[in-house]
Amino acid sequence: MSRLAVRTETPLPEKLTVGGLQALYASGAATPEDVVREIVKRAERDARCNIWIKPPAFGDVEPFLRALGEFDPVRKPLWGVPFAVKDNIDVAGWPTTAGCPAYAYVPDAHAEVVRRLIEAGAIPVGKANLDQFATGLVGTRSPYGATRNALREELISGGSSSGSAVAVARGHAAFALGTDTAGSGRVPAAFNRLVGFKPSLGAWPTRGVVPACASLDCVTVFAWTQDDALAVDRAARGRDPADPRSRELPAPEPGRPPRRLLAPDAPPDFFGPFASEYRAAWEAALERLGRLGLPVETVDAALFREAAALLYDGPWVAERWAALGAFVEAHPEAVHPVTAEVLRTGAPDRHDAVSLFRAMHRLDGMKAETRRLLADAVLVMPTAGGTWTREEVERRPIETNRALGMYTNHCNLLDLCALAVPASDAAPDLPFGVTLFALAGQESMLFAVGKLFAEAVEAERRGSAAARAGGRTLVAVCGLHMRGFPLEKQMLEHGAVFVREARTAPKYRLLRLPTEPAKPGLVKVNGSAGSIGLELWEMPLSEFGAFVAKIPAPLGIGKVELEDGTEVPGFLCEAFAAEAAEDITDRGSWRNATQI
Repeated sequence: MSRLAVRTETPLPEKLTVGGLQALYASGAATPEDVVREIVKRAERDARCNIWIKPPAFGDVEPFLRALGEFDPVRKPLWGVPFAVKDNIDVAGWPTTAGCPAYAYVPDAHAEVVRRLIEAGAIPVGKANLDQFATGLVGTRSPYGATRNALREELISGGSSSGSAVAVARGHAAFALGTDTAGSGRVPAAFNRLVGFKPSLGAWPTRGVVPACASLDCVTVFAWTQDDALAVDRAARGRDPADPRSRELPAPEPGRPPRRLLAPDAPPDFFGPFASEYRAAWEAALERLGRLGLPVETVDAALFREAAALLYDGPWVAERWAALGAFVEAHPEAVHPVTAEVLRTGAPDRHDAVSLFRAMHRLDGMKAETRRLLADAVLVMPTAGGTWTREEVERRPIETNRALGMYTNHCNLLDLCALAVPASDAAPDLPFGVTLFALAGQESMLFAVGKLFAEAVEAERRGSAAARAGGRTLVAVCGLHMRGFPLEKQMLEHGAVFVREARTAPKYRLLRLPTEPAKPGLVKVNGSAGSIGLELWEMPLSEFGAFVAKIPAPLGIGKVELEDGTEVPGFLCEAFAAEAAEDITDRGSWRNATQI
């Protein structure tokens, strides 16, 4: 019996990921056929959520299954991985509607990005709902119904790639293709607790995509993890000679983070019924960024606000009208009223060539300033400043949508790449996310920062969960127990989780003790001393005693004063050991002293 035909009773996880599915396939615990049949059931279960325009149907997907061949994750790195396709992206033989039934056509060929993913072994399972003609950030402007948020149905899902994001969040696909002109690949990620990756303009081909604003359109991916987004990027990236806007740009590679992080110098504006919760979540995200070990600098965000305003208040709306105006004029009854209102702002009587060139020249200046600001840097902003209920959006469709583009609209105009990542929830089942921005071709820096940020979020989550389950204590470590050093394993063996980097109050000397191997000693002194870098870990109280018993003299556990004045248990050294030790206080930390 072929691998494809094997049947299994193994329940599939609700969260479908590339790595998780490949592990199931490799073990023989599940087949792509099993996965597709389960996805069909889930789509039927969630029909009220309006996720799909063309829902998953086994008969439609079966040809892709039969074309897979045997499991081969080397030659086909996305073998058997199901994905959703936003319904403004062509899949050969399946109707493309762009959210407008009267516009529908059946393409003879796949969009180039879809072709590449299928060639890598991925399986398209259906066409996802969207704000009509990819015009909107709310997820409610569709004749197929407003796509409901994956966590709280009364809230918007975000748009225009609404169905794509919710398909992943509800377990209908391991990843999904969206598009992003103004933020459509990022806002739905934030609202549904996903990763949303928008590559540099032209890095992925857009041939076979219904244009919204053709010079700015990007194909994007929604996924549960950054690793999955990278796996999709490896298959999708590369110049398409038949796509005039395609260009060759370096693929993201694991590498060093940027030299610095940038954040707005003034508190961002927050809005909607959860403005206070979003504000607190942003402040917590800023604190977390400050603990990543990278300098955080502030910048005037006026430049990005000005660029964002150009997208809909400037002449670029005329590009949307150029693509769709003839259809709107010929089929006014087929177009969503709000979509038509937005598109008509680009009609010829609103803008002329003079206004376009003035805006282009101003944008050139803003791009030059952006290249200066973001040299070896990553900019961090809230993905969105708030969210709304679907009822609020229905009452105020233009105002609510405009607010959602506040921190997104500048991105493509300034030729940036972006990675939207989840932060800690603003409230129960109310996701909050931040977006990382870098210059075109600098995706590697985005993923370097994104990985650090995600690890910090996960460590806090695990620490909070463990603290709820039982008593825990912070432990300050300054030497061989830190991450990457030989005794880190002792921390892990005793159930400790890394929380953050920190520094002592400027009252300590750092010594290199004459031991084998060399180890540091932290001594508190009166008078002139230094502030020493260390790490804070959280350990179960039930393990703390056994851990302390392993510490050899002259080291021990005492109260370590941090730079904010708080005291936590941590490693200290008996003062007599200083007589035979080397003073390395000026190095600032044991990591600096050993160059690990």
